[in-house]
Amino acid sequence: MKAHLPLAASLLALIAGTAQAEMTFNRIASFATPDNMAEGEDRARETSAEIIAATKDGMTLVYTDSPLGAVGLVDITDPAGPEPLGTVDMGGEPTSVAVIGATAFIGVNTSESHANPSGRLVVLDLGTRQEEAACDLGGQPDSVAVAKDGSFVAVAIENERDEDAGDGRLGQMPAGFLALLSVADGLADCESLVKVDLTGLAEIAPEDPEPEFVDINALGEIVVSLQENNHMVVVSRDGAVLSHFPAGAVELEGIDATDERGALIFTESQLGRKREPDAVKWIDDTHFATANEGDMDGGSRGWTIFAKDGTVVYDSGTDFERALIEIGHYPDKRSDAKGVEPESIETAVFDGTPMVFVGSERGSAVGVYDVTDPAVPVLKQILPSGIGPEGYVALPDRGLLVSANETDLVADGGVRAHVMLFRYAEGTASYPTLTSAGSGQLIGWGALSGMVGDATRPGLLYAVNDSFYGYQPTIFTIDASARPARILGALPVTRAGMPAQKLDMEGITLDGAGGFWIASEGNTDKLVPHALYHVDASGEIVEEVALPAELLAQEKRFGFEGVTMVGDTLWMAVQREWKDDPADHVKLVAYTPATGEWGAVHYRKAAADTGWTGLSEIVAHGDWVYVVERDNQIGAAAKVKKVYRIPLSEMKAAPLGGALPVVSKEEVRDLIPDLKAWGGYVVDKVEGLAVDAAGEMFVSTDNDGVDDSSGETFFWSIGKM
Repeated sequence: MKAHLPLAASLLALIAGTAQAEMTFNRIASFATPDNMAEGEDRARETSAEIIAATKDGMTLVYTDSPLGAVGLVDITDPAGPEPLGTVDMGGEPTSVAVIGATAFIGVNTSESHANPSGRLVVLDLGTRQEEAACDLGGQPDSVAVAKDGSFVAVAIENERDEDAGDGRLGQMPAGFLALLSVADGLADCESLVKVDLTGLAEIAPEDPEPEFVDINALGEIVVSLQENNHMVVVSRDGAVLSHFPAGAVELEGIDATDERGALIFTESQLGRKREPDAVKWIDDTHFATANEGDMDGGSRGWTIFAKDGTVVYDSGTDFERALIEIGHYPDKRSDAKGVEPESIETAVFDGTPMVFVGSERGSAVGVYDVTDPAVPVLKQILPSGIGPEGYVALPDRGLLVSANETDLVADGGVRAHVMLFRYAEGTASYPTLTSAGSGQLIGWGALSGMVGDATRPGLLYAVNDSFYGYQPTIFTIDASARPARILGALPVTRAGMPAQKLDMEGITLDGAGGFWIASEGNTDKLVPHALYHVDASGEIVEEVALPAELLAQEKRFGFEGVTMVGDTLWMAVQREWKDDPADHVKLVAYTPATGEWGAVHYRKAAADTGWTGLSEIVAHGDWVYVVERDNQIGAAAKVKKVYRIPLSEMKAAPLGGALPVVSKEEVRDLIPDLKAWGGYVVDKVEGLAVDAAGEMFVSTDNDGVDDSSGETFFWSIGKM
């Protein structure tokens, strides 16, 4: 049986428009790069989308796929339904692509070693898929740009260093340079190749420039970033150096500069941090923007607008990173290196508004800035971009922004690389769905794993993070009535006043006296006990309840995933089968704190064709107990992400160690359509379920702390019970 909630109470309610809609970007589609493989090909091979461009009519995308040694083509005639057009082998590693009309100019790395670099500029007719020309570039190409009038091509020849040689420092020959080639009748003239010498300009390793990225303005002036040299160069069409200057450094304060500690602590600093820009794009004929990813000694976690004479017109400082922190996209494991790692820059004019799009490689998001005044950019939105965004192309004539995301987690059974499309139209932003902005303090968060509603105040919820933040267990207070939902505060869970250790908080419920009960999943191999914790209103653990011997004798890794209170009894959902459970049956375990009595019932879950299925949350409301049942599959492979309900009358615990009654279940809602509504791939970890004081049910997902994850957290209402 199914008891579906009304559609009107679903995701649509969360993103309902205001009386006067604004122009915003929202994701409308995602294209998985393995879908470009021909029938019968091995889809388990690594694939990627890195640098991306589009034909002049905006109907076809072309992206570089380094692992496959190919370029991929995508038909976006219907941008909400992208179609595969296959791949074209490049005979080497494609590193960059730019397009004039329907002709692609592709940099292909054919180097046999760092010491002996080589590469070609391939001219590809995107209609016929035929190679029209190929020019020997005399070095390893890294970035390609075409003049706006189609008259010439500029290629950054990096001749990158060997990071395993010479202590990974610059000063490894041969030096890089800038290559310029004329274009006639749509083809590159190989004989016109001019090599622009960039040695002797930078303060850092002037003998070994490593050009990283290149772009051309309407005047035909070329800007080149020398990332490792921390230097910028502006060159004329005929190859003369017009200006050059150090990219400079910034003072980073109020950041998290320590990785691998499982805590978000934004009180540290990196002083004199070199920008080391990666991508660069002209905003107009006078200004260009850089994404300051960093490499050897830098990475300023932000982006900069320079005038072409070297004047710093604007620098984001820590503002861009802090905006990602507020929406749960901060990659804690990159804290000591380059934080959110801005790598990509795109610029365009949409409806008369000049915009800069700043892509965060590690935060997997893109900031949308209005740069009407280049000295005072205004952050308008942050969009969820997919894992490891490497390149963007803006198509303002079609109202589209497209991202290429290079990370392919096929080796780990995770999500594949994607191309994602965003439409600029009237409406409210559908993302983020949860933010800590406006709380009056900088609250970092992520890996939300369990929720519960406040007993008296509608719209007020509490959520916990899991063991990803093992040194910062936290109870978050959420205002679910706000759009997007707002994190109002963060309460540390403590022992003797210090952050509690060895917890894997997967569930939370109210204790009826101002405090909470927390379920910890446990992991014996990591000395994390399966347990219940009673926490007072200050966050202090006042009682720890270990599991009884009858349960622990049967334990496996996947333990409690949620806790709820029914009368004076706590009920916990065990995620997967333990040793004594029949196939496809898991326990719902009961514990009564006043008596110390334990018991359980069995719940029959769906069998899994691939991977596993299990429970990830439990909440009691009225005459029912609700659970989240999900598989561990992601994207197109996801089949089970559902809310079920169990009659409360059947929750009669039997003693442990014997036969357990099997409760019935009724489907309430299939969550996969909800998850698809955000235009990305279906995430695997639906972890939170809560009913507020007014009877409204909310769902949330776990973003894995932005580790091998897009960082996206989805939080939404599925209506009143």
